[in-house]
Amino acid sequence: MRKNEMYMSFLADSVNESLARITVAAFAMELNPTMEEIEDIRTSVSEAVTNAIIHGYEEKEGMVEIHCVLLDRLLHIEIKDNGKGIPDVEKAKQPFYTTKPECERSGMGFAFMEAFMDSVKVESELHIGTRITMEKEIGKVEDE
Repeated sequence: MRKNEMYMSFLADSVNESLARITVAAFAMELNPTMEEIEDIRTSVSEAVTNAIIHGYEEKEGMVEIHCVLLDRLLHIEIKDNGKGIPDVEKAKQPFYTTKPECERSGMGFAFMEAFMDSVKVESELHIGTRITMEKEIGKVEDE
């Protein structure tokens, strides 16, 4: 059983969204993913990090943490903030729901994550923060 692991944290600033997306995609490269799998990972990480920055901290200073684990062909990603939390996770997961329409947010972040990853779990507590846990099995399509 092959295992690898990485942690990173960065300031909750929109300029760091691309850093997160590229770093997690690079970390997954040892599994030799397809271009489609890489794009799924990049998009999902981008959405989760953007949510943490825009909704979790609402332009206040804070940190976003990422923890990734590769276990055989499974990529496990946790993205965490210590922001304001989500009052109603199920409502927030509904397609097109957004609390920031003035920022031209589409409300599709969770829908994209759920479409592109094998599993997505959202845990949130008001005034404590939010943790998004996603998993994707790399090479699954080739085996089917």
